Amino acid sequence: MKNKRGGLGKGLDALFENRAPIKEPQNDGKDDASSDLGESVVYVNINDIKPNENQPRKHFDEDKIKELSASIIEHGIIQPLVLRKLDEKRYEIVAGERRWRAARAAGLEKVPSIIRTFTDEENMVIAIIENMQREDLNSIEEAEGLRQMIDTYGFTQEEVSRSVSKSRPYITNSLRLLKLPKSIQMELAEGRISPGHGRALLATKDPELQEKLCKRIVTEGLSVRRTEELAAGVKKDKRGKKAPQRDPNILHVERELKEIYGTKVSILPRGKKGILQLEYYGEEELNRLIDMLKSIR
Repeated sequence: MKNKRGGLGKGLDALFENRAPIKEPQNDGKDDASSDLGESVVYVNINDIKPNENQPRKHFDEDKIKELSASIIEHGIIQPLVLRKLDEKRYEIVAGERRWRAARAAGLEKVPSIIRTFTDEENMVIAIIENMQREDLNSIEEAEGLRQMIDTYGFTQEEVSRSVSKSRPYITNSLRLLKLPKSIQMELAEGRISPGHGRALLATKDPELQEKLCKRIVTEGLSVRRTEELAAGVKKDKRGKKAPQRDPNILHVERELKEIYGTKVSILPRGKKGILQLEYYGEEELNRLIDMLKSIR
C-alpha cells in the first residue's frame, strides 16, 4: 500500500499512466468500437454505467448540468469518461460524473469512455483529486473526501497532502470544519458562509454561540475578521459575564500564526509575561507541530 501511494502525489496523470486500457469485446461488430476516436476509447451504453459510490461531490448544480447538456447536444462529449469495470456489463465512473449526468439529460444512449483498472482506493483518490483540481467541491464535500482518505483507507495527513497537492495546514484547516455543528456545515455547503468564516467560528467551543454568530454572518454580512473578533471576544464566562475585548494586534498575530502552523494559536498575556498556546487534535498533529518547532533555529 505504501508503494502504491508513492505516486499519488503526482496527481491524476500518475494514476492514469502505465495502465493499458481494456479493449471491450464487440457485441455485434459495431456497438462499442470507435476507431475514429482511437483504440483506447470505446462507446459504452449509458445505462450500464453507475456513479462512483466514493464520489465526494454530493451536490450538482442543475443549471450547469443543463448548460453542459446543451453543449453536448451541439458539440458532443469532447473528453471521454474514465470508467472501471464492475462485472460483465456494468461500469463505475472514475472521472466524469457531471458529463455522464449531462449526457443522460441530452438523451445520449452511449458515451465515449476509457476503461481502466483501479483499486477502490485509487478510484476514490482520483475522484477527490479531479474535483479539487476543477474546484467542483464545496468546502464540506472536500473535507469529507479528505477525511474518507484518512478514516477509510488509512492515509496519514502527510500522504493526503501529497496526494491532492495541498499543504499540510490546508488539509488540517479543511478537516477542522467538520467539527462545526451540522447546521453550520450546511451553510458552508450552500456557500452562504465561507471556509474562513467557518474557521473563525471554531475560535469558540460553544455550539450555541457558533450558531448565533453564523446567523449574524448570513444576515449582517459580517467579514471574516469581524467574526474572529466576535468569536474570540464575546464569549461568556461561567458567571455569565462577557469577556473583555481582546487586543486587535494580538488577534492579528494569532491569525498569522494559525496560517503558518495550520492550527489554532492563542496568545494569552499575563502582564509582562504570558502564554503562547498551540492546539493539536491527535498524536500525528502533535508530532507535526513538534517537528515544525524543532526546525526553527
